[in-house]
Order: sequence, then structure tokens, then C-alpha cells
Amino acid sequence: MSRPVSWLFRAGELAAEAGLALRDAKRSYRTLPRETWQRMRTDAFGADPSGWRLHRVRNSPHFVDGSFRNPVATRRLAYAHTPLALMRTKLAVDPNRRSPAAAVPVHRLLPMELATPPASGLRLTWLGHATVLAELDGVRVLFDPVWSERCSPFHWIGPKRLHPVPLPLAELGPVDVVVISHDHYDHLDMATVRTLAAGDAVFAVPLGVGAHLEHWGVSPRRIVDLDWWETAELDGLRLTATPARHYCSRGPRPSGKFLWSSWVVEGKRQRIFHSGDSGYFPGFAEIGHRFGPFDATMMQVGAYSEHWPEVHLTPEEAVQAHRDLGGDVLLPVHWATFDLAPHPWEEPAERTVAAAQDAGVTLALPRPGRPFEPADPPVATPWWRAVAAAPSGSDLLLPPGLSTVPDTPAALTAPTPRPDAPLAGARPTADQAPGQTPGQDGEVPLF
Repeated sequence: MSRPVSWLFRAGELAAEAGLALRDAKRSYRTLPRETWQRMRTDAFGADPSGWRLHRVRNSPHFVDGSFRNPVATRRLAYAHTPLALMRTKLAVDPNRRSPAAAVPVHRLLPMELATPPASGLRLTWLGHATVLAELDGVRVLFDPVWSERCSPFHWIGPKRLHPVPLPLAELGPVDVVVISHDHYDHLDMATVRTLAAGDAVFAVPLGVGAHLEHWGVSPRRIVDLDWWETAELDGLRLTATPARHYCSRGPRPSGKFLWSSWVVEGKRQRIFHSGDSGYFPGFAEIGHRFGPFDATMMQVGAYSEHWPEVHLTPEEAVQAHRDLGGDVLLPVHWATFDLAPHPWEEPAERTVAAAQDAGVTLALPRPGRPFEPADPPVATPWWRAVAAAPSGSDLLLPPGLSTVPDTPAALTAPTPRPDAPLAGARPTADQAPGQTPGQDGEVPLF
């Protein structure tokens, strides 16, 4: 008589088989004739560089053997993890904890809140995930804008928003510069780009990525393609594309002709840094040496995993990178909006708070949509705990200096008090970077 098999074990087996089938399907996509691939691709997949744009790609010192290369050896998927290993990791995490248990208390941003120029000359508004509106010297710079409901090439499948956008795109008002870090769907959104293209914004992108924008209707005269360390003067600001440790891909047939980057934006008195997506590497210290110190850094702290440790920062690495850069105020981004990795929804914020407390780093932790000026950062309040799934309270980290957890989500709508002093006033210093693990490029999920 056969022994009973648990439904969970059987589900794991079936999922592993599906993963292997998907892997085989992806391999077959790579061998498709170009004409067949062009017929089946959607507009959201974008377009490959051609003409002068392709010439610039091929002549980049970072383009080697037909593909852009990371500044250090990098594996997209580490340790030869199989679909079964990925499934085991997902099964080990309570699925209820990968999304909030109640509505995220988004700050409904009103245009009038942005009508008055910032007193300090610099104001940041985190709009969810990696999207940040920076107002610097009277210029409005929008980083990695994503307003769509899903970060996906299709409207019916793919990671869906866990909270609404703080304001409709139509209410955002004029944007002067749009900055794109790389072409993944949670950073480059076709529908949002097409809407912004109706305005007067200039788009600053890494090499090759401009092909997507031109394919979607953006005039090539309004696209500035930059290689690492190249600088452009836009509306009185200096924008520099700086290295990052990541990769690009928008479809089942990968292309190495698109660069990824972090960004430095310098005004007359202040400068800011946006990490895009990146694994930790010594380049943060070099960027800090060339351009720092920074009044604020916007650092990716979410969507990390042991399966892809070399292409995304953990919260602790984000805090260290902020210190390498010579940052003053750290704004954690790339969390809370989409479920892109097998960690609890609130974990990036919790770990960032703990790491910042240990390192003496000043954090800005606004609710999505709440503007603030880095010169006077708001008090660090763990607003996410009121809506995080169990475990909560004492099971979560509560470093000294943070406010108590609100009793109800309604308490989060009260005006945010201003602190007598920031979470930590010590000026960050760069520590020596940990050793890097060599490896080869591999596979990683698209989103």
C-alpha cells in the first residue's frame, strides 16, 4: 500500500515542475528567430537600440563581448539556486506577511502642498516604491515614475500595487526632468512615460534605454542618454549617471544593450543621490569621493533575497552604502508598494531602522505621499506597524528613539510632530567595504 503524501509536499513538487518548465520555456525564447520574437512582443517590451544609439552602446567602455558588464563580477541568481530552492524559500515565508494586513495609510498628496517652494531649496516626496519627486533649486525632478496598477508588460498579470498612488498623475503638475535608473517594469512604466511625454519634461536615461522611450513616442530631442560618469546640464542642474550593480531586461529574450545606473543630481547648494537598483560594491565610496557629501540619498532597501544577493541591497547594505556616499539624510525606497521578494512586507523598514540606529544615520520615514525637506526631516515614526500582518509589537524591532506604535490606523492621520533633534546627528563615515563574491551572470525573475 502506498504511503500518503502531504498536500504541501505535493504542491512543492508541482511548483518545482512548473518552474523547470518555465525555465525551459525561457531558454526556448532565447533561440527564437528575431522575426518571430518581433511579431510576438508587445509595446511594453520596448525596442532595441539602433542607429546612433546603438553606436554609442557598442562604443561604451562598459560594453564587452556584446553586453554591458557590471563594475564587479556579478551573478543575477547566486549559488546555482534551482526553481525548487526558490519554491522552498517562498513556502518558508508566511504568505500573509508579504502584504499589509490593512490599508496602507498613504498620505493623499494635494497639489497645494507643493505650490510653495521649499524653504531650504530641497524637498523630497516619496510616491511609493522607487518613485520620488525631488524639488531642487526650483526644478522638479521625477525619479523612476510608476503610476500603473501592475509592474508588468500586461495589465492582467504581474505584481500588483499594495497601496494606491498618493495622487493621480494628472494632478502632479509640470515635471522638468524625468530620471530613469534602468528598464525593469517597477522602474520604467510605459503608460506613465507616455503620459509624461505629453508635457515638456526631458528624460535622462542610461545608454540604450532611450530606445524604449522613443518607441513609446518620446521625441529623441527630449531624451538624454548617458554612460556611467557622464554628466548633462539640465535646467540649471547637473545630472550624472553613476555605476550600479544590477542588470536590464524587459522581455523573455534578454538583451545586453541596455545599461543600468544610479544617479547624482547637483544644484547650486545641495546634491542628492538615487540608487536605482544595485547590489553592494565599492563604487558607492568612489561616487561619494567624487560627488559627496549628499544632503539626501534615496536608497533601495527592499526586494532583496538570498537567491539574488549581488544585484539588490539588503537594508544593512543600504545604510552602509549611504555612509560610503557621505549621505546626511537617508530616504529608504523600493519597499511597501509591490511584493517582489520572499520577505515580510514591513521587514525592509524594520531592518533599515535598526541598521541606521546602530550606525548613527539620520532616517526619513514618511508615509508615501508626505513631502519633507531633508534640512528638517520629520520624526521617525513606525507608521507601517499599525497595518503589518502578525507577528507585531514586541516581535518586531523597536530601536531606542522611535515613537510608540499607534493604537489604530486612524492615529496615523494625526499631524506629524517635528523632532527636537534627528534620529542621530552624527556625521556618517565610510567603513571599509566587505569583500565581493566573484561569479558569472545567471538568471533572475524579470520583475
